[in-house]
Amino acid sequence: MSETTLIVMRVHPEQLRDIGLFGGISDEALERLAGELTVMRVEPGVEVAREGDDAHEMFAVLTGELEVVRRSQGGVEGRVALLGAGNWFGEMSIVDPQPRSATVRSLSPAVLLRLTSEDFDRLYRRDVKAYLMLVLNITRELARRLRVADGMIAGFLATAWDSNLGYGGRRGGSGH
Repeated sequence: MSETTLIVMRVHPEQLRDIGLFGGISDEALERLAGELTVMRVEPGVEVAREGDDAHEMFAVLTGELEVVRRSQGGVEGRVALLGAGNWFGEMSIVDPQPRSATVRSLSPAVLLRLTSEDFDRLYRRDVKAYLMLVLNITRELARRLRVADGMIAGFLATAWDSNLGYGGRRGGSGH
């Protein structure tokens, strides 16, 4: 892709500390990760991840803004999230070998840190504690997203039930 450039530059451990994904990881492990992970520069409009594609990598946003979009069954695209510095995406491809669940597109010039399944495997073999912290941080974020989605679904269902069953906002009692 001509709009994506692999950068031969080193990310600094301090930059990793500012990303929740790397929370609780030792300075030594952050130093090593900072020297090993790939940094990418992405131009506006580039699809970094495409819904339905197979993948084995995730990304952390160092700078820039990206949007997460999903297509409906009818093919209509809808934005589900905006991402900026400190956010990460694509982690489901690391923990679950299913096709990408959404498309992520750059809205501005962005710098991303790429973590592959091979990077995770290397970390596991070298530093189990750092690996476990990384996986725990991913799990916490997935749990947070699930809680948000559950709340949205519950709200949608409650509204649909109220509308379809004629409650119109009234609850219980005889309506007097």
